[in-house]
Amino acid sequence: MSKLQFKNKWVLVTGASSGLGEEMARQLAFQHGANLILLARRKDKLKQLKAELEKEAKVSVKIIVADLSKLDDVDGAIDQLLADGQLYGAILNAGVTYFGKHSELSWEQFQTMLQTNVVSVVQFTSSLVSHFEATGKEGGILIVSSLAGILPVPYQSVYSGTKSFILSFATALAHEIKNKQFSLSVYAPGGIVTEMTAGENFHDLQGWLMPVKQAAKEGINAFRSRKLVHIPGVMNRVGNFFLKFLPKRLIMGKMGKVYEKSMVKAEQRNSKP
Repeated sequence: MSKLQFKNKWVLVTGASSGLGEEMARQLAFQHGANLILLARRKDKLKQLKAELEKEAKVSVKIIVADLSKLDDVDGAIDQLLADGQLYGAILNAGVTYFGKHSELSWEQFQTMLQTNVVSVVQFTSSLVSHFEATGKEGGILIVSSLAGILPVPYQSVYSGTKSFILSFATALAHEIKNKQFSLSVYAPGGIVTEMTAGENFHDLQGWLMPVKQAAKEGINAFRSRKLVHIPGVMNRVGNFFLKFLPKRLIMGKMGKVYEKSMVKAEQRNSKP
């Protein structure tokens, strides 16, 4: 199967108003010449990015303002995407996280995370796969999961669960696809320096985070190459390999202590007058 070629093709990026999604949109425009459909909740951010990319990268850009925690918004976005039959690819990047004690996670926060990270991804993927199966056109989907979906992270238990679900869902579904010109890929980065990890609890973990430009570049390359699953960063890949030989209880215990220490330090800083 030949690599995906994005030049002058329409590519969707969800969660495009900040972080990994915004950087992926920039690289797709400037380095690959892709026309973009940018989707996020914040209209002002999307309009600003649209203006920049159209002026400086000389590509065409459409925006869709949608809250992916709402079923109606997801359905409406899908209808817009498939209306003209020009969609070539999609990067399903939008997601929300929670770093803290599970006992302090509200039911509303859980529902928002579940809808955004899981339900909306399944809705988009199911509709787009059906479209490309029916048309037989070339294209692909990249779903952004997480290393936490492979090795669950204490104090991010629900987030880990949502990312594990979409990893299993996508890798299994990929083997059901009959259209030989269409691919379904999963990207599983570790922590990335973005707005999502800018919270106080992540302060002492910043040294573990990957620069967003590097993460975006590796993700797009994995998408173009139609890799089934890609973990960015040599150390992440090596670590993931060797961790298979160690008891998960031991690994998660060590990780839990590191994350708990970061939270405690954040609480101490916040308690200072």
